[in-house]
Amino acid sequence: MLNPLFTRLSLFMFAAFVAIWALDARPASAAASEWSVTDHTRVRLISAQDTTGNEQSLTLGLQFELNEDWKVYWRFAGDAGYPPSIDWKGSENFSDAQMRWPLPVRFSILGFETLGYKKEVVYPVQLKLAHAGQATSLIANVDYLACAELCIPYETTLRLDLPAGPASNSAQAHLINRYEARVPGSGARAGLNIESVEFKRLGSSANKATLIVNAKTDGAFVIPDLFIEGPDGLSFERPRVWIDDAGTGAILEVPVDGLGTLKKPFEQTELTLTLADDPRAAEFTRRAMPATADTLAISDMMGTAPLQGRSFAMVLALALLGGLILNLMPCVLPVLSIKLMSVVGHGGADKGKVRASFLASSAGIITSFLALAAVLAALKLSGAAIGWGIQFQQPWFLILMALVVSVFAANMWGLFEVHLPESIAELGEKTTHQHGLGNHFLTGALATLLATPCSAPFLGTAVGFALARGPLDIFAVFGALGIGLAAPYLAVAIWPGVATRMPRPGPWMVTLRRVLGVALIVTAARLVSILSYQVSELAAWLVGAILVGVMAVFWLHKRIGHRFGRLDWVAVAVLAGIALMVPDTTRNGDTDAANANLAELQGVWQPFNEAAIPALVASGKTVFVDVTAEWCITCQVNKAVSLSQGRALAALKS
Repeated sequence: MLNPLFTRLSLFMFAAFVAIWALDARPASAAASEWSVTDHTRVRLISAQDTTGNEQSLTLGLQFELNEDWKVYWRFAGDAGYPPSIDWKGSENFSDAQMRWPLPVRFSILGFETLGYKKEVVYPVQLKLAHAGQATSLIANVDYLACAELCIPYETTLRLDLPAGPASNSAQAHLINRYEARVPGSGARAGLNIESVEFKRLGSSANKATLIVNAKTDGAFVIPDLFIEGPDGLSFERPRVWIDDAGTGAILEVPVDGLGTLKKPFEQTELTLTLADDPRAAEFTRRAMPATADTLAISDMMGTAPLQGRSFAMVLALALLGGLILNLMPCVLPVLSIKLMSVVGHGGADKGKVRASFLASSAGIITSFLALAAVLAALKLSGAAIGWGIQFQQPWFLILMALVVSVFAANMWGLFEVHLPESIAELGEKTTHQHGLGNHFLTGALATLLATPCSAPFLGTAVGFALARGPLDIFAVFGALGIGLAAPYLAVAIWPGVATRMPRPGPWMVTLRRVLGVALIVTAARLVSILSYQVSELAAWLVGAILVGVMAVFWLHKRIGHRFGRLDWVAVAVLAGIALMVPDTTRNGDTDAANANLAELQGVWQPFNEAAIPALVASGKTVFVDVTAEWCITCQVNKAVSLSQGRALAALKS
């Protein structure tokens, strides 16, 4: 039976995770100009470096923060608006600057299509100095248009001074890099290609046509989009999209208007096409050719309904399957122990009671996934970078989870037996006349919490899709994930005979509980071992010793009973507080494990050096970056079977 300490720790873990994540979401101000503030916007100039370094080029960013519903524009604004521009007049040690444009969001209002950004955007700027290695004083005269229900033009002047000195990343480097990564690049880099661009006239109109774009991808399309730029006078609508059965090919039809304004035939007009399948995007320059008979036939056969709806249904199916596979992942090992005890504990029980308890566990899983979706949607709307399973990068989260799992183990071993508060444990009693449904609900919640770092291939696609979309899509995909993870519970609820045919509870369950308690201790040890990668080996040993102390307190609790009142729980709370202070007092810059692996890395893998990558790429090298976590079992298994043998290993060695 779960205990009050677990309830409090679970709630605290969710709160701590959200707070730590929110604090990490925003970089501190450094190498930045003062904010220029209006009633609707804030804008400033930021630098990826604190000094000019020895290179002749610098990476800057023009950062906008916008009030609710206000937006600024992409380089091609669409049917209305205009993009920001910078005049560098008055700058010192300045040669040239090129503004870059992250992938925009499409806004459709009353038939008007515009492209831009809401909430926040950073336009990366590649700056060239007149004299490398010398200080620079930059004056950016910015002209921009901000729009909501009405549009207001603004002008402001921003000043940023960077001293000379060895290059070092500023606190703004990550923010700039995040938006730099969203700038459309080459098709080869993004795994995208446009194979043909053709057009067909609409009846006898000399002013309107439909572009038919044939696109391919190395992976699989999810929801592709196409942004087209051409001469003044042309306007392009949102594309209608069809994806083939394999998912690797797409046909995009784009209505175009304004052909009558062209000074030369449409087929001689160069168009810039940005093919996007968020977060991937690539830019192409093409000319549209008159459609062939085959293309016209394909266009006529495709009908009128775009395929995005079916793609979304496929993503939901992958989410459902991914959630089901999570039941087999090592992350859910401790919950499997609790789940097994739930099944055997219902031997000979009433089928209605079994059904109610497993439905409560299912509700706990699905509710927790929806709660995660709410947190992620809120963070995304606030402009924060979001990811899946990132809480396992936080040492405090690992320590809290290890404490929770250790408490479960102590409970399994019979060191204490504390009931949940009646208001929680008796949830559902009035309607089902069953006891302890709150326990089963919290079991489901714990399963969700421990499942988040495990990503099967199906799960990665679904979660990646959700995090790139809006709040409704996030809720839909995470709801499907929850149903998938809850599927075994729902199956027992539908066929309760699976549990009631188990042997009746008896002394044999004591032995089973002890064995399952060992499995929980192994899981706690695994969580603690991750601290050796995240913090230091000393931190892992100290937290392990503290967990042993917690178990000792529970043992004393069993031996002396309630002789000292609640002092045993006070001792557990004190030990937990000390454990949470360990990361800040024992953190190393580089772990011993990393140093021990340097010899093994030589030859094939090299230690990560972010500063060296641009020069390697510029010299024609291909750089393959390993971003898997040392502690992630699934990651290491995938790497062992895919990158460490056969043709993949031979390619890396070459």
